[in-house]
Amino acid sequence: MMKPPLASRREFAHLLGSMGAVAALSCEKSPPTADSSSATLADPLHYAPASQLLRALERRTISSEELVGALLDRIQAVNPKLNAVVQLAGERALAEARKTDSERVSGEIREPLHGLPITLKDSIDTAGVISTGGTKGRAAFVPEADATVAARLRASGAILLGKTNTPELTFSYETTNLVYGQTSNPYDVSRSPGGSSGGAAAIIAAGGSPLDIGSDTGGSVRYPAHCCGVAGIKPTSGRVPRTGHIVPFGGILDSFTQLGPLARSVDDLILALPVIAGPDWRDPAIVSAPLGDPAAVDLSKLRVCFHTDNGVATPTPEIMDAVRNAAQALSAHVPRVEEKRPAGIEQTTEIAFALFRADGGIGTRKLLDQAGTTQPWLKTAGRDPLSFPEYLALLDRWDGFRMEMTRFFENYDVILSPACAIPAPPQGEVAKPSFRLQTSYTQTYNLTGWPGAVVRCGTSPEGLPIGVQVIARPWREDVALAVTKRLEEALGGFQPPAIG
Repeated sequence: MMKPPLASRREFAHLLGSMGAVAALSCEKSPPTADSSSATLADPLHYAPASQLLRALERRTISSEELVGALLDRIQAVNPKLNAVVQLAGERALAEARKTDSERVSGEIREPLHGLPITLKDSIDTAGVISTGGTKGRAAFVPEADATVAARLRASGAILLGKTNTPELTFSYETTNLVYGQTSNPYDVSRSPGGSSGGAAAIIAAGGSPLDIGSDTGGSVRYPAHCCGVAGIKPTSGRVPRTGHIVPFGGILDSFTQLGPLARSVDDLILALPVIAGPDWRDPAIVSAPLGDPAAVDLSKLRVCFHTDNGVATPTPEIMDAVRNAAQALSAHVPRVEEKRPAGIEQTTEIAFALFRADGGIGTRKLLDQAGTTQPWLKTAGRDPLSFPEYLALLDRWDGFRMEMTRFFENYDVILSPACAIPAPPQGEVAKPSFRLQTSYTQTYNLTGWPGAVVRCGTSPEGLPIGVQVIARPWREDVALAVTKRLEEALGGFQPPAIG
């Protein structure tokens, strides 16, 4: 594999810095004490936001081939400690980079991601690259076609570096499986990066990729974003096609799962979401709802509420403080910020997990059988499906929950809350029965289907990131992203980890 010489890549990083691409990574940024070693990184190019890398590519300050080479080097340096990238497409990526460089010279630009290297979660099919979904039956499965989101990203000029780890079928808050093993958190390798998009969040935080697409059924974009200190958004249910995802569209939990971007910068979420959104005429739940521009959102007209405790799991004091600080940061820009918790929100975990278990594991076993998995990591035995009257009663309860949440939102435009009750936990913590309560803050908005974004707004005493969740009304991702961007500006956002 031919790569540009290291000195050359450092020169390009210096040029990016002169453009402001790495200004946020300078010593003057004053990151938390636990992250102080990040100020001496030899190659800050790795931490430049995707939007600024694209500007450098456009100005031909760097070439895509050089950028791909630099990120492949970075993955090689950090991945042995993380196990975040589980399949590399290095030779293909370099070949595609050379092609995009030639296209740029001839004026054939594919907007808006022309020449940008990215990774993709391993639950998303990628033509020509092994896509396991974390299950052994697909350990050697090579899709013939890209998932819709992968095809759209590639058509917009993005270049696939590789695939990022996920738990089996994406069904865990910890990223481990029997195919590739366990992924670690770049802020503390003894801790989890979250799940199920843990590999994506970990490699973005470690500087190996500027952008990835995760999937979120109970918080699987937002929870890893919190654990790894990056930004992520779960769009409104019905916004982004799931065609080609390991958990297909359809079924009673169809509205739970959405695909959404993860990045180090909120601007990069704003860049990526329009690329992947909209009907593909395969996923029947996706609609042509307008996607607003966050830059056009008038913060001075937003009504904001926040809560620090949902009545299910009380967060750590530092997480509660981070939410209060976020509310305070917004108070100068919006007419109203109230501390108020939606009535009935404490039912979240009971309803969500009753729905997950309603079929007695039949749906999970079907997916495992379709994959050819005879040795699953997931345990599906020992659960009886609900009777039909029990099932109808559960649906009635879910409808009542959504009605009460919708009634509450009549008086607000934005809800701020913790993303989780605890920072990134030690590996294996999800096995404890009490753990599922900690993640109830994200589960609420899979039940409602509303858009939710997470951005880093604080640091725990252990030096771990703390994310704050921003919820907006249905189809108002522009509002969620506008508020999240303001919090990023006010409270610092991403801070590089100490990993080498």
